[in-house]
Amino acid sequence: MMLCRRPRGKYMAPIAMPVVLLTLFLAAAALVAAGQGSKQPIATTEPPTLLLVNGILYTGDPAHPRAEAVAIRGEKIIAVGTSRELRAKAGPQTRVVDLQGRFAMPGFNDAHIHLGSGGQAKLAVDLEGSKSLAELQERIRVRLADYKPGDWITGRGWDHTLWPEKRFPTRRDLDAVSTNHPMVFTRVDGHVSVANSLALRLAGITRETKDPAGGSIEHDAVGEPTGLLKETAMHLVSGKVPPLSAAQRRRAIELALAEAARHGVTSLQDNSAWEDFLVYQQLKKEGKLTVRITEWLPFLESLPRLQQMRKAGGTQDPWLKTGALKAVLDGSLGSRTAAMLAPYADDSSNRGILRIEQKELIEMARARDAAGFQLAFHAIGDAANCAALNAFATVAVMNPPRDRRPRIEHAQVVAEEDLPRLAELGVIASMQPSHETTDMRWAEARVGPERAKGAYAWKSMLEKRVRLAFGTDYPVEPVNPMRGLYACVTRELPEGGPAGGWQPQEKISLDDCIHAYTVGSAYAQFEEGKKGRLAPGQWADIIVLSADITKIPPAQLLKTEVLQTYVGGRLVYEKK
Repeated sequence: MMLCRRPRGKYMAPIAMPVVLLTLFLAAAALVAAGQGSKQPIATTEPPTLLLVNGILYTGDPAHPRAEAVAIRGEKIIAVGTSRELRAKAGPQTRVVDLQGRFAMPGFNDAHIHLGSGGQAKLAVDLEGSKSLAELQERIRVRLADYKPGDWITGRGWDHTLWPEKRFPTRRDLDAVSTNHPMVFTRVDGHVSVANSLALRLAGITRETKDPAGGSIEHDAVGEPTGLLKETAMHLVSGKVPPLSAAQRRRAIELALAEAARHGVTSLQDNSAWEDFLVYQQLKKEGKLTVRITEWLPFLESLPRLQQMRKAGGTQDPWLKTGALKAVLDGSLGSRTAAMLAPYADDSSNRGILRIEQKELIEMARARDAAGFQLAFHAIGDAANCAALNAFATVAVMNPPRDRRPRIEHAQVVAEEDLPRLAELGVIASMQPSHETTDMRWAEARVGPERAKGAYAWKSMLEKRVRLAFGTDYPVEPVNPMRGLYACVTRELPEGGPAGGWQPQEKISLDDCIHAYTVGSAYAQFEEGKKGRLAPGQWADIIVLSADITKIPPAQLLKTEVLQTYVGGRLVYEKK
């Protein structure tokens, strides 16, 4: 793989806004935000339909950060203030909920999630958290009775870095469990899978099978496939797995929606199959959708098909619509498939996999941007992040000016010289803080001590005025945003340590982290001023928690529970 070449001449990034103009722009933006979040009620003569009173409300509004009560009419907030003044607005039909001193805040907006995959994982073999290869085998073995001979068995969630063996599983490891079922199981990051011999045979994979573009089939010392499939090579087997029935797909999505509501996620920016989106449409029609969904579309689809999908899915509905185009540029650090500028510190022959070459990426990005699509590129390694920035810079020069809000999904390892380009190009760093607490056990071994200084670099990005939007990457990580808040303020393992946190210079405040999970995520989908704060005129997406998370020790964040979740003023979850 060639090193990423940063553009020169006509392909240079647009000149950054002069400091004075940037300061004025940010000040104006702050005034607008303050106006959107003021405690003044919006003009209405109608009484609220719902009052939440006697609470400790964290509004996310700098002009009015704390309140006791919120008044809601229909799906929107109409006033924020004291319990006494808002009770005076109640009418005979107003429902009043006494929060009894509990803490409430804006619902979380997960900026990066795979809802369909998360639900389907609940129907398959769960390998998450298995502590050894033997445990992985046993978990599969106990599920064999659920399948008829010849049925495909699938699952996800294994992580070889947790095992004493520290090695990838192979087809022989799976054959030891069963040779009567074709089986394939995906690693926790979704970038590597392992298949047994029967699955490989059904997929036609032999020692002569060539690697697909953007992928790799691993072979053993004598040239036989080991069963390990990386990146696009996974599709060679997964494409043979029979599709879910309509009933199974709906059940999977219902399970995932319930999980999101239980953890206070009121909006999500989803990367799932189009068939899943059709289920979301049906649930919305039935009044059973419990979260706002913006569905990404596949960047690699043809432009006419993308325009057709955008038209069919819409772009304006506050509950369900289409959004950005998602492209996967590389893999993951855990699988050593993230595209790096220099070899891996623990594998000198490997720089990962760049799944789309720079020239092709730029050509496709330019055409899709010209059609009005927002672009969101998965980039984890520093070479992939460089390639993404090159594409964004070229598009900004060659296409007419507009509010693009390009996004890099993950942005886990960014070269120091590329950090300023994020801000210059207005690129949103859409990141998942809980990845840091998972990856810190081995990340430095992968990239070495120097590159590790630029890994999960939230503080450095904020200092350079890069906009952050946070999510969970569920089901790669649990859909619980509390794990992300804990990561932001500690950069420690869930069980604690290392003392002071890993790369502690990149910690950020709880307020900044909440902002990225709410207002920042809303901005990333062009919905600032509509959600993310408890403020008049915004959607009444509110969660009630078991503790005031601004007052408790960081370790207690992991024990904090959601007691109630409201979306559009409707109670969609309540802890029993």
